[in-house]
Amino acid sequence: MDKRMLLAFVLSFLVLFLWSIFFSPSQQQAPKPEKSATNPPTKAITESQERARPAPLAETPPGPVTLAQDIKEKEIVVETPLYRAVLSNLGPTIKSFKLKGYRETIDPSSPLVDLVDPGIRNEFIQIHFSLASSPQNPPLVFQSNGTDLTLEPRSGPAEILFYAKTQSGLEVQKRFRFYPDQYRIDVDIEVLNRTMQPLKGRFIAQVTGMPPKKKGGYYAPFTGLIALRNGKVTQMKFKKKTPKKELTGNLQWVAYQKNYFICAIVPQAATNAVFQGQEDPNSGKQIGTLLEPPLTAAPGAELKKSYTFFLGPRQLTVLKQFGRGLDKAVDFGWTNIIAKPLLYALRFFNKYIHNYGVSIILLTILIKILFWPLTHKSYKSMKEMQKLQPIMAKIREKYKDNREQMNKEMMALYRTYKVNPMSGCLPMIIQIPVFFALYRILGKAIELRHAPFMLWINDLSAPDRLFHFSFKVPFMAPPYGIPVLTLLMGASMYIQQKMTPTPGDPTQAKFMMFLPIIFTFMFINFPSGLVLYWLVNNILSIGQQYRIQKRMA
Repeated sequence: MDKRMLLAFVLSFLVLFLWSIFFSPSQQQAPKPEKSATNPPTKAITESQERARPAPLAETPPGPVTLAQDIKEKEIVVETPLYRAVLSNLGPTIKSFKLKGYRETIDPSSPLVDLVDPGIRNEFIQIHFSLASSPQNPPLVFQSNGTDLTLEPRSGPAEILFYAKTQSGLEVQKRFRFYPDQYRIDVDIEVLNRTMQPLKGRFIAQVTGMPPKKKGGYYAPFTGLIALRNGKVTQMKFKKKTPKKELTGNLQWVAYQKNYFICAIVPQAATNAVFQGQEDPNSGKQIGTLLEPPLTAAPGAELKKSYTFFLGPRQLTVLKQFGRGLDKAVDFGWTNIIAKPLLYALRFFNKYIHNYGVSIILLTILIKILFWPLTHKSYKSMKEMQKLQPIMAKIREKYKDNREQMNKEMMALYRTYKVNPMSGCLPMIIQIPVFFALYRILGKAIELRHAPFMLWINDLSAPDRLFHFSFKVPFMAPPYGIPVLTLLMGASMYIQQKMTPTPGDPTQAKFMMFLPIIFTFMFINFPSGLVLYWLVNNILSIGQQYRIQKRMA
């Protein structure tokens, strides 16, 4: 029975992780840095200036025109300590949003992460009022009295105002409000009906993204459209036969998330709206559209709506500070209940140590202390099992032709001497939920992204490699090199296995001796932070076993 239970556990463990190894994608190359124009002189706009109502436009207002008609586009650059954004008067929309604290690779000279993917620079994120008579309005070219902005760390929020008239008789005004110390942008839209007829329409908010062609591995974050509906995060997963999807209900926010970052649209108040998602089968481009309930603007009446954009990292503490349930975008699946406390513990250690590798070591020691009584009892039980090996061998020989009676005699022996036949597997089984939680953290938590440890380990979220090779290595994902930390982990597991009392069943004993080799191959492509946790845990276990064996000798 104990052999079958152990085999079932190990096989289940192998299926999950071998799937991740063989089907995980190769690392993508970072995009080439873009050429950016030199910033013109900046000028902050005061709140009193911006809140003034613009003068009426010309009698012949600009109709719905696009860049294809050679209309001159105006770009406004917004610089804050956190990001550099480029706004366009077409839409208006955000053409570029580069995060100053994050780069594409660990190379300090690599380009900054730009949340706006190539190919969607004129349709990334925008809000407009769509008439019922023409729901597919092309973006307007707006006028603006705004100039480039530079927000210093202690400066207050600044605003940029866009305004336009449509051929249908609507006056539209959009106000963007920026903050120096937040990834937040407030957007107010006002629509004034200048006609003599009531006009029906609805406010529409749209976010567009371009997912990578290669899918992520088991631990890779979900890339695509998501929404918080009725208090629960829902992911939009498209297939060739279902390129369109729709969510209805109480929507608190909608977003497009990519890797470690998120671009969210948050209405001022949650409403029973509709979120439509669509994927282009050719390019893979995804468009998420939030449709507010229909409204009617009477002649001379004004409609108003406010939204907030969050464009930044999927960092748990930052999202929690933002509020509105946006922190639920950081989802570690069924390990949430363990993963989030572990992440907070890692952040706590790193606050004082400033090294996530050392923080992982301290967390491993803390976990080992918490489980010390249980593992101590388990190791003592294993030692007692070793003393029973001669009796167990006699029972197997006596009832070798009657397996049912042999199992009964074995169970009676266990009860008599009060030992647990599964004691050898218990320490490993206890660690599995923690292991999976750390696995998810190291793959999804932005805190570990490009976090260095020491020596050759410069990214705890990536596999460790020393002396990179130009040729491919079987079972190894690129980059190719010597997985030193993984080999040390395998060696420590072998030493631990040699110190563990040998099971009575010869088949089980041989199988257990192969585990260090199996685990070494499994861990070869795991994040180095996870391998570090397992290595330190093995070293602590070896010390604990040595202490117990010395006392019982």
